[in-house]
Amino acid sequence: MLIAIAVILTLTFIGFLIWWGVKRKPIKAYSLMYLLATLAGVYTLVFFLSMEISVIIKMLASIIIGIGLIFLAAWLQRRKQVG
Repeated sequence: MLIAIAVILTLTFIGFLIWWGVKRKPIKAYSLMYLLATLAGVYTLVFFLSMEISVIIKMLASIIIGIGLIFLAAWLQRRKQVG
């Protein structure tokens, strides 16, 4: 069901670009990037909702640990440069 929604939204996006091109209006970069980011968000949501909850928790935990390690490394590197 969710994959079908993502496919329909992708086809709608492609149709929108064709319709916009037929009208010969310029497509602004920020509009295109906003639409692509929205489309990527929908695919990400569908991907996460199709997983089991235990896999989602493990993935979020590893992301949080990775963020913490990146901040720790940046802090240590900055501390060495200042001192």
